[in-house]
Amino acid sequence: MYKVYGRVKSRASRVLWLLEELGQPYEFVDVGPHDPQVKALNGSGKIPVLVDGDHVITDSSAIMTYLADKHGQLTYPAGTPERAKQDALLHTILDEIDGVLWVAARHGFVLPEDKRVPAVIDCAKWEFERNLARLESRLGAPFAMGDKVTIVDILLVHCLNWAFGAGFPITSDRIKAYGKEMRARPAFQRMGALTPA
Repeated sequence: MYKVYGRVKSRASRVLWLLEELGQPYEFVDVGPHDPQVKALNGSGKIPVLVDGDHVITDSSAIMTYLADKHGQLTYPAGTPERAKQDALLHTILDEIDGVLWVAARHGFVLPEDKRVPAVIDCAKWEFERNLARLESRLGAPFAMGDKVTIVDILLVHCLNWAFGAGFPITSDRIKAYGKEMRARPAFQRMGALTPA
């Protein structure tokens, strides 16, 4: 059985949601970054961490790719043009959406106060809005890759939720409707209902 270390309100939710979509059993260990249990598995102290038997896998996108490939669901097969397009979209979201949100979070509360530059947050909001508009033109319908839910959808909706919670502008009716439909999925609802053991 898989073991996932992290918090529901963190990037670990991407992994938890995927496991729910896959219908795979797992144990959820509700711990924050730098918890001794996490640091024993990942020297950086970052979450999420997935333990699969003797294997420890870190980074939410790496974990999602691993699980989707292993179970042959929510992904396209490696070595196909569809997979290349999926990977390109996944990395675009990581670079241009997730990365911008993380910069704003670091300057909002993560960094020591004397290292924060509050003006960066306004710039990040502008960049997020611009990047999301460009990304929207690349999205399929009804899902990011077209007619199939993939790990790209999980990543993007997690980022949209993060952006909403951080007060970032989401003005596109299409993006708002897409996020609402994805959050209505039973697997998302089960993930959101998780509580510490």
